[in-house]
Formats: sequence, C-alpha cells, structure tokens
Amino acid sequence: MGQKQAKKRTKRKKSKTASSIRTDVWSLSLTRHQRNLAILTVEEYRHFLKPLVLIAYGNWSALLGLTAKERVNALEKLVHQTANNPNPKYGWYFKKAINNHPSFRKFPSYLRRAAIQDALGIVSSFVTRWQDWKRGNRKHRHDKSPKLTAIGNSYPALYKGQQIRYNANFNAVDLKVWNGTDWVWLLAIRVPTSGKSRHLGLDNKLMSPSLIANDRRVHLSMPVEIAIKELPESDWVSAVDLGINTTATCSIVSRDGTVKARKFISPARDIDRRDQRKQRIATKSKQTRKITKRNLPQGFCKGLYRKSKHINEHIAQFVSKAVIDFAMAHQVRVIVFEDLSNWKAKAGKHGSVQKQRFHQWCKDRIVELAIEKFSELGGFVVKVNAKYTSAYGFDGSGLISRSKKKYSLARFKNGKCYNADLSASYNIGARYWYAVLTNAKLTRVWEGRSSSHTLRTPVTLSSLWKLSESNLA
Repeated sequence: MGQKQAKKRTKRKKSKTASSIRTDVWSLSLTRHQRNLAILTVEEYRHFLKPLVLIAYGNWSALLGLTAKERVNALEKLVHQTANNPNPKYGWYFKKAINNHPSFRKFPSYLRRAAIQDALGIVSSFVTRWQDWKRGNRKHRHDKSPKLTAIGNSYPALYKGQQIRYNANFNAVDLKVWNGTDWVWLLAIRVPTSGKSRHLGLDNKLMSPSLIANDRRVHLSMPVEIAIKELPESDWVSAVDLGINTTATCSIVSRDGTVKARKFISPARDIDRRDQRKQRIATKSKQTRKITKRNLPQGFCKGLYRKSKHINEHIAQFVSKAVIDFAMAHQVRVIVFEDLSNWKAKAGKHGSVQKQRFHQWCKDRIVELAIEKFSELGGFVVKVNAKYTSAYGFDGSGLISRSKKKYSLARFKNGKCYNADLSASYNIGARYWYAVLTNAKLTRVWEGRSSSHTLRTPVTLSSLWKLSESNLA
C-alpha cells in the first residue's frame, strides 16, 4: 500500500456517494407456450444481429476512433435508410437479409439500436482478444486464435415502456415478444420474489434488463445501479488469514495492536464432500490407467469434476459472506487479506490428493467475492504481503515451529503454544496498520542498534505495540 492510498483511507473527512452496477436474476413464471415465444424472440434478435456484426467488423478501422455514441450513430447510418439518409452504404446488404427474413421489416427501432450496440461490443471484444493473442498473451502456448462469433450468447435488451412494463410492486411484468408474425405483449407475468431485491434499495436505479431465454431457463437479467455510501472511519480492521485446513481465520485488530474478537470459518462438511469426489477421481484414474495401459481420455470423470467445482464455488460464497458478516458485526471499514495471487504450491506429488487440495484451494475466489460484496456495502478490501505472516509469532519472539501431530498448532521460541492461523491473522492486520501509520510500504521493521540499516524482523503484531509505546513516550 502506497503513501497516497494510506492517506486516502485514513484521513477522509466526508463520505462520498459512489455507485456500482450489480445484476440480479428475476425468475419468470411462464407457460410452455410463453417460454417458446421467449426463445423465438431471442432467435429473431440474433438473426438480426449477425449482419450488423459483419458490417461493424468490416468498418472497424473507421469506427475505432469514435466515441461510443458516435459509433452507434455511424453504424446505424451505414445500414438504415431514412429521409436524411436515402442511400446507406450497406442498404443493399440489408435488403438481401430482409428478403431472406421478411420479419425484419417489423423489427422495432429501439431494439435495432440495442442490436447495434451489441454488435459493436462483440467486435470490440474480438479485436482486443485477437491483439492480445498476437502479442503472445495466452493462458497456454498452444491456445488457438480467437474467433469472431457473429451471434455468440447475445440476448436482447428490453427498454422500459417499449418492451417491458413493471407493475407497482415489481411482482409482475409485461413483456413484448415475437410470435412468428408480429410483436405482441405477454401480460402479467408473475415474478417470484428471490435474491437480494437490490432494485428496492434507497436511491438505487433499475436499468434495462436482458431477456435470457434458452432450452434450460428463461429469466430476466436485471442490472441495478447501486448508490454506495462509504462506511464511517474506524480504528479497527478485520484481518483474514486464508488456509487449507481452516478456510479463513478472522481477527479484529486495532491500530495499537489490540485484538478484541476472533473467528474461525471452516465449512468442514462441504470440504469433505469436495475431497471425497477428488478421492474418487484419483481412484478411478489409477484403475483406468492400470487396465487400459493408456492415458486418460478427454472428459474423464467430467461429472465429478463439475460437482467438485460447484462445491468449491459454494464454499467460496459461504466463506466470503461469513467474513463480511463478521466485519460488519464489529463495524470495521477495511478487511485485510494476504496477497496470494501469485502463490504456487510446492508440496504434494503430481496427481496426489494433497496436490488436488492445493489446486482446489479457492483463495482467489474468496477474495474476489469479498471485494464485490464488501464494496457494495461501502467498505474496502486491502491486500498485504503474505511473506512470513505465518512463519513468525505475533509476539515478536521469532520463527515458530509447527506441531507434527497437529499442524495448526504453533510453538513460539519462548515456549508458548498458540494457533498458527490466528497468529498469522494478527500479523496480517499489523502489516496494514504499520503501513498506514508509517506511510510506508515496508513489510519489515528497523530493529537493533546496527548502523548497517539491515531489515531484520518482519512486521508482526508486536511491531504495533512498540510503535504505540514510542508514540506515547
């Protein structure tokens, strides 16, 4: 954390109102006929979208230097005939498309502009991904080049009053859909109450939803612009240590090194369910290799892998919510995590269950969800250097030794036994406060009387104690 960030987060006098966009899912109670009409509407929209994508890509060099609004107007001028634009450049192309799809003559103008914006977004995304691929920015060296998907997974945006209408309590909507011959209204479609209902929040603004309709589900994707009011200043932070055995260990740490609350978060049942499936995958792979004498086929145990992935997502959702609930209960403004983004496991043999546990460790997903959820509430999430947070005791006694029988138990050099994860969470909180109080980005403190200015001891909770004593003196 730099000096500017530290000042910004500790010396803010007035809370500023910001905004962010979150998306809710509204389920729809539809009959089978209504579901078919919704799917038919999406298909009609995608048929209209395809020529727009090709035209936008062919003229991207001319559209690139324009603003977003100018791009929409320029692309519409290329394809749409009006009194002021009697001969559009690609009018012949759209006439040919209309001959193949006569229903395009009834395509609404407001939906046409939504399709134009969608086409520009598809082309812009493809060009960016293509340039990254050409530069060599790839997840794998054998990754194939990106392709321009003329349709993709695009769904129509529904403008209020034109294609969607809400009742007074938002428990029913009217949708305008394509029935094969004309655009008609489906009236009083019930919306079951579910989710967070962000649209009911004070000062929140409901934006244009998208109609998601396919063979599996039909629902509305509802973006909501949320007015965020930052949380008040606090002399406490919530420090979180993420681990393999104990998923998250939280503690409330003050600027003078006082700890007033602790919490262990470990959904053991879900972790066991995930590990059981991983064990089944390992057993099946060994048996398959032994019998076939070949490498595993593509898609081997894909059902078990899928279930493990979904359980892992549930664990991340549960843990991130518990971390935020703990922070809100103690009225803190900042949650501090250790930065494990570039961490790689060194232990465990290839293909072993231990290696799979490291591979399935959802540390990054927990932090990502915590950032999304806590920022919506007006809080901040900060990352600190993770090096030596678990290796050194919080009391400044030095390196710790782990128990061979119980790895979570640590023995300090002074003989004291303590929970290693809890000690690490204290040190994580101490590193945040040390950077804030000293306006530095150091993870070690200057100790000793040596004139060589050697950085000796990593920042621990005891560093805050000494800093507080020196300030009092």
